Amino acid sequence: MLSSMNWVLWSFIVLSGGVLLSEGASSSSSRPPVIKVGAIFGKNTLFGKTASIAFKAAEEDVNSDPSFLGGSKLRIMMNDAKRSGFLSIMGALQFMETEAVAIIGPQTSIMAHVLSHLANELTVPMLSFTALDPTLSPLQFPFFVQTAPSDLFLMRAIAEMITHYGWSDVVALYNDDDNSRNGVTVLGDELEERRCRISYKAVLPLDVVITSPAVIIEELIKIRGMESRIIVVNTFPNTGKMIFEEAKRLGMMEKGYVWIATPWLSTVLDSGLPLDTKTLNGVLTLRLHTSDSRKKRDFAARWKNKFSNNNNNNKTIGLNVYGLYAYDTVWIIARAVKRLLEAGGKLSFSHYAKLRGLKDEAMNLSALSRFDEGPQLLDYIVHTKMSGLTGPVQFLPDRSMVQPSYDIFNLVDDEVRQIGYWSNHSGLSIVPPESFYNKPPNRSSSNQHLKSVTWPGGTLVKPRGWVFPNNGRQLRIGVPDRASFKDFVSRVNGSSSKVQGYCIDVFEAAVKLLSYPVPHEFILFGDGLENPNYNDLVYKVTTGVDFDAVVGDVAIVTKRTRIVDFTQPYIETGLVVVAPVTSLNENPWAFLRPFTPPMWAVTAASFIIVGAVIWILEHRINDDFRGPPRRQIITILWFTFSTMFFSHREKTVSTLGRMVLLIWLFVVLIITSSYTASLTSILTVQQLNSPIKGVDTLISSTGRIGFQVGSFAENYMIDELNIARSRLVALGSPQEYAEALQNGTVSAIVDERPYIDLFLSDYCKFAIRGQEFTRGGWGFAFPRDSPLAVDMSTAILGLSETGELQNIHNRWLSKSNCSKAQDSQSDDSEQLKVHSFWGMFLVVGIACLVAFILHFFKILRDFCKHKPEKEEVIPKPSRITRSLTKLQTFLAFLDEKDEESKRKLKRKRTNDDSMNTNSILRTTSRRSI
Repeated sequence: MLSSMNWVLWSFIVLSGGVLLSEGASSSSSRPPVIKVGAIFGKNTLFGKTASIAFKAAEEDVNSDPSFLGGSKLRIMMNDAKRSGFLSIMGALQFMETEAVAIIGPQTSIMAHVLSHLANELTVPMLSFTALDPTLSPLQFPFFVQTAPSDLFLMRAIAEMITHYGWSDVVALYNDDDNSRNGVTVLGDELEERRCRISYKAVLPLDVVITSPAVIIEELIKIRGMESRIIVVNTFPNTGKMIFEEAKRLGMMEKGYVWIATPWLSTVLDSGLPLDTKTLNGVLTLRLHTSDSRKKRDFAARWKNKFSNNNNNNKTIGLNVYGLYAYDTVWIIARAVKRLLEAGGKLSFSHYAKLRGLKDEAMNLSALSRFDEGPQLLDYIVHTKMSGLTGPVQFLPDRSMVQPSYDIFNLVDDEVRQIGYWSNHSGLSIVPPESFYNKPPNRSSSNQHLKSVTWPGGTLVKPRGWVFPNNGRQLRIGVPDRASFKDFVSRVNGSSSKVQGYCIDVFEAAVKLLSYPVPHEFILFGDGLENPNYNDLVYKVTTGVDFDAVVGDVAIVTKRTRIVDFTQPYIETGLVVVAPVTSLNENPWAFLRPFTPPMWAVTAASFIIVGAVIWILEHRINDDFRGPPRRQIITILWFTFSTMFFSHREKTVSTLGRMVLLIWLFVVLIITSSYTASLTSILTVQQLNSPIKGVDTLISSTGRIGFQVGSFAENYMIDELNIARSRLVALGSPQEYAEALQNGTVSAIVDERPYIDLFLSDYCKFAIRGQEFTRGGWGFAFPRDSPLAVDMSTAILGLSETGELQNIHNRWLSKSNCSKAQDSQSDDSEQLKVHSFWGMFLVVGIACLVAFILHFFKILRDFCKHKPEKEEVIPKPSRITRSLTKLQTFLAFLDEKDEESKRKLKRKRTNDDSMNTNSILRTTSRRSI
């Protein structure tokens, strides 16, 4: 590319003629009296007229302070390119001869791509505020600098506007030149990042070539017959005005259309050029945003009062945003030159070494000069930091302008209304972007706002953005020709196009809620003898040849969502396990089922323990707990059980016994109430039993598993559940389901919930085991990015909110010849387990232990006070004999009634007192004698 462009340049150099290339280098003084800057624009174009006024104003302001450039004067030399590429090149070559330190321009991106090679070779900085092609990379063109934000940000702003309004398909209308074409390419990339697209690119000839609207009319007619109604016009003022005039004649400025014009339109409006605004009602356009400042307001006043009126040729040119950027561009160069001179740099030029070998050629060449300090001046330019008419002027490391932003306008009845702003920092807003620059970026959808818009046709309702293509063709809807479960979808009486069923009724009801007609026809897929492969059916939508959509019992699964767009699910579904079951309520011992065996064992043990503790506590003091062993055992059991029903029993026992009984009574009441509730539930709800408890037991078992032909359940069990394919059995109908389950061909069946519910409505000996182990739904499939999928989703939500969706469900699917046994849970779901009550049993155990310990220490204390009456002493008893004797005595004490022990203790104390008295009397008598 570089080599070919160089040959073009050298060809023009040869054609330019001139004097022979002189030997040696020429240089200027470090402080030349005049510092020359070239400018390449078409003087009769809108941009050229604006730029010439702005350049003159900037030149005057720079030279108004003689000390700014150290006594040198800045001179802007305008070259009239007359919208010609050849003259643009010739003008650039002339500036190279006159030793210009920089060139402003060119006006178009086409010439920027060409002249940037010349700037690179001769190291002359080239600055442009109109050639904003995003592909003019500083890596390829280091001496080319864009002093206004690149169109990359313009297209990003348009893409965010489109996604803000929820549109997905766009038509781009543009000229076949570098700037327009590359801008549209960037727009396509930005839209793709947001899951949108350019569905059609309408390419027009170059702006300078179009003299008749015929080619424009031809493209507009094509667009009118297409689906998308969002049209982005990226062109130039002359072509743009013709586009809208012809669109008005073709009826394309009416309700339903959306027109977005790039800044060419706002520039025409700001410049005050003649324009039929009636043809633009409802159009959106953008303009480079420049912050409000006193400097900008003063310049606008000068423009109006002096600059434009003093130039007879430019009386009608108003100040547009490019005039501000032209003025700032001159100041960028002036400040960079000032810094270069202050740093001791020279403005020197030398002959271009590569041309020396051509000095003896027959043809004369222009005396082209290379700017020696060009790289240094370029460095000062890209490091400029100043406050200009456009706001803060600064370049980022990638050479893009800091804080790119745009104003967004809506043209309504000869009025230009501002509806918001866009900035690369914060996105869409209704307040100026300067208010966000000191805050962290927030691009969330909830933070994106624009004011209300009046759209073409005068409506305030946001256009849908698309229509059915005007080609007379109905929407082709693929429908599965099912062999079973025909309540969901089936052909009518052998017809090839008439279908009926739950899914069909939902689709038709949703279509009726749309605000536009959807002509369609149903096309059956399959032979009707076996359920078709649904993956193949969905894939037919992606080709754009077979089907435009699919309607039926199509599950929304990951594999399918990668190739099509689904609507909002119209029915929830998930895979479930169904297996044969037996009823547990027919068992005569069903009353025992509320407690598990461990629970029964623990409860019985607690009764015995509590009874034993009460006996220990009451045996010595309560006559009810004395007598023969048989009688005492009966008393214990009766007393403990009767506590459940006669709470006054605790009044007949001791304090410790009363404490234990009260705690035990509390526990008994809780256990009894739980048992009663569980038993009631068991007896009122059908309880089913099966070795298959759910998907987990199904996976761990070795039995075979049935699935419906064509269902995604097969791949799911293989890929996700790691079930061997050899265990799977394909079944085609509810009858085959029932036969396979009854004869043991399969131990269970895995299928989606709607099918199983319909199956169980006729077959009562089977039931769902466990819960759904996947979550999903059924939806209608459309091609990727289809706007109809979004509208149908909204319609389905409307059906759900009004209750119509449930009515359709009831009409087709709510039928049953069985009880609700299928909805019961597994056989142990209502049973009470030990771990649910272990805390209460622990409290009872602690109470019994505390009471026992207290009672033991009390008995031990009383025993120590009690000394048995003297008996005949057995001579020299052994240690074992003494221990057994003490144990027998203690046990006899325990068995003795407390009142009897107290009488013996009292009698013993009386005898001891009498003996002590007699001993004292005998001692006294002896002393007296």
